[in-house]
Amino acid sequence: MAKKNQRPAPAVSVSNQPQKVEFNPDYSMIKKDLARIGTLAVFFITVLVVLSFILK
Repeated sequence: MAKKNQRPAPAVSVSNQPQKVEFNPDYSMIKKDLARIGTLAVFFITVLVVLSFILK
């Protein structure tokens, strides 16, 4: 009967912990857009209030 050669099992490192991925989004453009939307909203509301006094 032939002798079986036993090879060592390959070392597999299994980690149950998820890998940490840094999530660092850049919101500078969104802040600028929100500031512009706020400025336009204040401007248009002011125009509507002024027009309401003029048209009465």
